[in-house]
Amino acid sequence: MAKTRVLVEFGMGTSLRREDYTEAARRAIKDALWHNSVSMAEVFDFRKEDMIIDAEIGVQEPEAVDIAALLEIFPYGRPSIQVVEGGLNIEKPLGGRTVIANAAVVVSFDMEAAE
Repeated sequence: MAKTRVLVEFGMGTSLRREDYTEAARRAIKDALWHNSVSMAEVFDFRKEDMIIDAEIGVQEPEAVDIAALLEIFPYGRPSIQVVEGGLNIEKPLGGRTVIANAAVVVSFDMEAAE
């Protein structure tokens, strides 16, 4: 397989009050996806289901992220998600914190399939 990267998008998401790492990650992925209308499948004469989607999410507490819930965001393609330490926790003056997640979403295709 000749997995070839054709698109990279970045996003940021927050959980302002609930300190919900999964929600911050969900918003970061959606921010990355909604930056443009991905029409790469059509450009290369593939089906949208052929998209190989690799998402990397950075948060301060990776173990607190529900990866299965994030996989539901993608309407097509073959998504995989890796959660790593990153993002930010911003302490609030009266207690609690705001959680910030960063996402990189990479879309690739098996280019040999088009031959």
